[in-house]
Amino acid sequence: MRLIPKPKSTLGSIVELAVIIAIALGLALAIQAYIVKPYRIPSGSMEPTLAVGQRVLVNRIGTHFSDPHVGEIAVFHPPKHAQQEVCGPVPHTIRPGGAACAEPEPKSSGVNFIKRIVAGPGDEIYIREGHVFRKPAGKSSFKGEPDHYIKGCSQGASECNFPTPIRIPAGHWFMMGDNRGESDDSRFWGPVPTGWIVGGAFATYWPPDRIGFL
Repeated sequence: MRLIPKPKSTLGSIVELAVIIAIALGLALAIQAYIVKPYRIPSGSMEPTLAVGQRVLVNRIGTHFSDPHVGEIAVFHPPKHAQQEVCGPVPHTIRPGGAACAEPEPKSSGVNFIKRIVAGPGDEIYIREGHVFRKPAGKSSFKGEPDHYIKGCSQGASECNFPTPIRIPAGHWFMMGDNRGESDDSRFWGPVPTGWIVGGAFATYWPPDRIGFL
């Protein structure tokens, strides 16, 4: 005997549609909150890698299972006074020509920044003409960053030279924009702790001509 499905009432159809929409929205919000979140690039500090207005996808779940790594592009909360370009728990201004900021600030800002991780816990670094020279923890010599992706500094740009080596504190990461002459970054406001990192950017999805993995 063939069963004929009972027609749904209008009310029943509306309730079913509402439940489906609610579930879909819940899944979308959960994905953004815990797995993948989209971000828009607000400035030119990551040029030429990422342009103003470009959209990227950030892996949020990865930071809960593994540490960040040098070379990764990451979204993070900067120190509280980063936008004033001051360094350390006792705010002071860093002058190029000496050492970059190595003093972590204890409080984070509510905004999001996106930069490249150029050094990690225990590493020593100095910066010459925008190029990072890093001595990894446990190593005996400095080595230049493989930085084919950066936008170099203009001739004589003072913000690109911090020749005095600094050591990155335990549990902290040093962030720099790829546009080395036009980036407000860790050089001026210091390294950030792992807990402030939202996630690693792994792909770009807008505009269409720049879709791809990072």
